Amino acid sequence: MLERGWLSSNNILIQGKQGTALIDSGYCTHAAQTLALVAAALPGRALDLLINTHLHSDHCGGNAALQAAYPRLSTLIPPGQAQHVSTWNPYQLSYTPTGQSCPQFGFDEVLPPGSELHLGDMLWQVHAAPGHDPHSVILFEPASACLVSADALWQRGFGVVFPELDGESAFDDVAATLDVIETLQPKVVIPGHGAPFAGVAQALAVARQRLDGFVASPNKHLQYAAKVMLKFKLLETQRMELGALLVWAQATPYLTQLFARQFAGLSLAQGLDLLVQDLLRSGAATQQGSVLYNA
Repeated sequence: MLERGWLSSNNILIQGKQGTALIDSGYCTHAAQTLALVAAALPGRALDLLINTHLHSDHCGGNAALQAAYPRLSTLIPPGQAQHVSTWNPYQLSYTPTGQSCPQFGFDEVLPPGSELHLGDMLWQVHAAPGHDPHSVILFEPASACLVSADALWQRGFGVVFPELDGESAFDDVAATLDVIETLQPKVVIPGHGAPFAGVAQALAVARQRLDGFVASPNKHLQYAAKVMLKFKLLETQRMELGALLVWAQATPYLTQLFARQFAGLSLAQGLDLLVQDLLRSGAATQQGSVLYNA
């Protein structure tokens, strides 16, 4: 398990007699680091298989670089957005709405929920995990009771519920996915972000409590989502002039929609300033003059 930060998802590298496989590839600006980490972990071996749990930019942004480095690499993606990958539609794939980048990549096969596949020498189950992303999957290996949970479950929560940003009800999907994870009874979870953990019951309790808070007050989720997208941009750039940040926000549909719902009656610049102040108070950013820095 190659633990990354929050700009790039974790990478799970599995080796066996039947081949090598990598689950998720990180963000595009970290692609060179992803290649170096994989090469260092596979001395003298090629990477045979690349799997994406879902197609958010921090989980598949390194796909193109890996495909170029390993020409015989096979890539598997969840089926829900296969058509948008085939025709390469950055809007439908969420990259334009979130203001994020992802170099174009291809795929060889889909990874349907309910199927099984060999990774290394073990047989893994593929389970649907809608909520954070309607097309996401999680991977479970029953012999070791190891779960690759992507952004469906972290040690202290789960990822932004993106369908809710489009006005689609998805909190029930989050709850259903947490129920699936509980039914699987994993002994260890490898999340999309953060260290692996074994206290699964406690993590599920924390996630359900967080979900209950969002259900009771959807505006809390909207504010959380807006801060996550802004923090992600700062992780990518490390510093931004406030004027450039406003230009980016104006060109980011999810943010403009969120500000319209969360800060009704305020201009985009005023709403962005409130959001920046929240990041400064929490210590997630610092400011010097007109420049905002990641912290």
